[in-house]
Amino acid sequence: MAGRTPDKFKLKPTDKTFLHKLLRDGQTPIRVARRAQILLSRANDQPRIASLGETLGQDTATIWRVCERYRQFGLEAALYDAPRSGRPPVFFSSSERQAIEDLACDAPAEVGRCMTHWSLRSLTQAAVEEELVDDISHTAVSNILREADLQLHRFRYWKTTLWNDVAVERALKILWYYERIESLWHKREVVLAVDEKPNLQVLERAAAKQPMRPGQLERQEFEYRRHGTINLLAALTVYNGHMWAECLDKNDGEHFRPAVRRLLHPYSWARRIHLVIDNGPSHISDSTMEFFESLAPRVQVLFTPAHASWLNQAEALLEAFDERYLLRGDWCDRMIMIRHIMDSTTDYNQHFAHPFDWQWSCQKFRYWLNNTPELIRCKT
Repeated sequence: MAGRTPDKFKLKPTDKTFLHKLLRDGQTPIRVARRAQILLSRANDQPRIASLGETLGQDTATIWRVCERYRQFGLEAALYDAPRSGRPPVFFSSSERQAIEDLACDAPAEVGRCMTHWSLRSLTQAAVEEELVDDISHTAVSNILREADLQLHRFRYWKTTLWNDVAVERALKILWYYERIESLWHKREVVLAVDEKPNLQVLERAAAKQPMRPGQLERQEFEYRRHGTINLLAALTVYNGHMWAECLDKNDGEHFRPAVRRLLHPYSWARRIHLVIDNGPSHISDSTMEFFESLAPRVQVLFTPAHASWLNQAEALLEAFDERYLLRGDWCDRMIMIRHIMDSTTDYNQHFAHPFDWQWSCQKFRYWLNNTPELIRCKT
């Protein structure tokens, strides 16, 4: 075939003009442009397929096939692929699509299935069994769910906050202080956000970490040895973002209360100190509440609403600290990790400490509370 010359054909002037137009068009598909080049080169009396192949860098069989298609069937057949056989597309009505979307949003138990959640193939099977459609492929179901922005494979945890009058009052009080941080500071009033990160595991990897290399990620041994746990108590000075930290032997009130005294000691100059704190057991025990009363009125405790500890800026501090100083850590001894945490606190204050860009205000909170229908509200 490489040495043969295709049967003679003469390129029509209109076809020649059209081919030149295709080659000038920057949006012509590459396979169509290559076929147009073959026909134009053949029309210029290139004598043999082998010569065309060398000139155009094309396979000889392709050149032969394009020339013969043009000679026998015309320009369109030579340039474009013929329609391919296959299953004709199936279109589903809007009611059928809605029925599949509704089924995906229902629990499998609603149709007598014992599964805890749908998979793509089980949902496809159920749609046919429930006679929502006569027949459908899992690919079609996937397209329907994608267009409806439904994701079977994903879920998210959430906590139910009961927004009664007490919870709303607590939230507004904390936000009121956040809004006035600078003016309070100049009046010698300090706002400290306090939170714990309990039961941090002291883990030693069974093998040394393999550092990152070009084309290779950093690798960490999966197996590890435990060397106990650490209870990290941290506080954030909301005015300047500085961090205070201490590692407690136990996460209980007996260890928490002396740590609070040590936290407050550097602020002896302050006229008043406001502690933002959550409702952990060590924070609301009878002994701790008596301890807080003994510090009043100079120290005021602002408890966050139940399941709304996101109002405590110390949570964001601990997340940032964990990301920079604890993640991927490897410690062979508990005291080594404690020293690392204390050194890291100093490093954090030197290089990363800054006031958080807190966006929530009392006004935004009230708007959110009044315009989010799924919130659980009740009166006390």
